[in-house]
Parts: sequence; structure tokens; C-alpha cells
Amino acid sequence: MAGVVALALVGCGSSPMNRAPVEDRAAAGSSAPGVVAVVKPPPGFENAGKPGYYTVKPGDTLIRIGLESGQSHKDISRWNALENPNKIEVGQVLRIVPPVAGSGAVAAVESGAVAKPVTSGTVTTTPIATAPVPAKPASAASAAASAPVKVATAPAATSAGADDDIAWIWPGKGSVIAEFDESKNKGVDISGSAGDPVLASADGKVVYAGAGLRGYGNLVILKHNNTYLTAYAHNQMLLVKEDQTVRQGQKIAEMGSSDADRVKLHFEVRRQGKPVDPLKYLPAK
Repeated sequence: MAGVVALALVGCGSSPMNRAPVEDRAAAGSSAPGVVAVVKPPPGFENAGKPGYYTVKPGDTLIRIGLESGQSHKDISRWNALENPNKIEVGQVLRIVPPVAGSGAVAAVESGAVAKPVTSGTVTTTPIATAPVPAKPASAASAAASAPVKVATAPAATSAGADDDIAWIWPGKGSVIAEFDESKNKGVDISGSAGDPVLASADGKVVYAGAGLRGYGNLVILKHNNTYLTAYAHNQMLLVKEDQTVRQGQKIAEMGSSDADRVKLHFEVRRQGKPVDPLKYLPAK
């Protein structure tokens, strides 16, 4: 009888080891030999290295990526269908240029293929005998279908030159206390007193207004066209909101010392996301 009990105990003691699946250990983070952990690749990894895409690095935020790429952080969020724009991960690959084409018919037009006109469906259901004139509308419809392709490509040829045609004004009345240095100072610092007006250097749209970018304090970013952004940092008060359209010379903030060692306006001009020397664009004082 004792032998039977002993065998039963041995059997009970060995059965849990035989039931433990490999998947459970891998899911629990086990590093046991022979267990292969499946690592999920970051979103968009298949686009890494392609033109128009950006791989997220440690410390990146969508606001900073927008500034560095010359885009609105909201546009980048929309182009990538981000559920939570405040959560991006290292290694994630984001589209930072507008989609060249949409889907369906739009993609066909952009790729050079002309989509069939909407009226083509009605032609097949209408008796030919009742409308002897459709020969002309048919040719007119095909000509109209090809016309948008030419119209869409024409503005692109002149947009680059037009974007550069901006008569900038100074965003502050003070003197320059720190000049542009691509590695140390990506803009110019302008002196002033707390509360001095900060002016829009050109017509534009507010693509960011807040204090979410480290080192800039209370910041306003304006998008002037597809080429240029300007940034106005260290303000004590912001007077505009995102998506608001502003005019050149409009007061958009009050000068301050937020995230700075003194009262000053840090002003940047970004051409396609790259910082350029504002003094080469502003009129001489």
C-alpha cells in the first residue's frame, strides 16, 4: 500500500512540469534556452529610409518632428492616422510629407491613369437611339477627364518660386543679442522688455501654440506656405491659438523669459524644416 501511495505522489509531482507550454514562458519574458521571443516591429518600419519618412529617435515629440520637417504636428498625426499623437515610440517611422496621392480614383489620376468619368455609367444605361448627339459629349468628357491632370501639375512648377516671394518684417523692435549659429543657435535672439509685442513676421497660420517643446518656453509656430515656418519662443503670454490665421504685423505674443535666462525673443526661420539665418531674410535695420 505504501508503494502505491509513493507512486501516486511521484506522478503528481511530475505532471506540472510536463504541462508547462513554451508559449507561456515566452509570454512571461522567460529567457530559457530554446525559447524564441517574437518582437513586434515598430509601426511603419517597412518605410524606414524612404524619402518623406522619419524614424523616431529618443527624446522626439511630434511637435519637434513637425518643426524639424517644416510641417504641422497635426498634419503629421493625420497622415499617419495616429490614435494618440502624444504617444510615439522609438523606431516608429512616420510620414512627414503630404501623401502624393490618395486612394482609388485620386491615386489613378496622380499616377497618370485617367479615371472614367462619372457620366460613363449613365451612357451604358441610356439607349443609344434616344440620344444621337452623345458622340460629342463623349469626346468632351474624355477631354475634361484629362484636363485636371494638366491643371494639377501646372501650379507645382511655380510654387517653389512663389513661396520664396515673402517680404518679411522684424518680429520685435529690440536689437540682436545672439546671432544665428546652425549648431548652437538655430535662430536669432532679440532683446526687449517683458510684455513687449511679438509680431508675425509674415502672413501665416498658427500650427503650434504652447509650451510643449523643451528649451523654447511658451512658443508660437507659424506656417507661411509649403516652404517656410517661423518660430517665436520664450514668450510670457501667447495671444493666438492653433489653426488661427494671422496677418503680417499682428501681435501674436508678449515677450518674456519662459525657459530662458533673460527676457528675449528667440526667432527662427525654417526653410523646409531646415533652420536658416533670419538676418538673410529680414530687412536691414
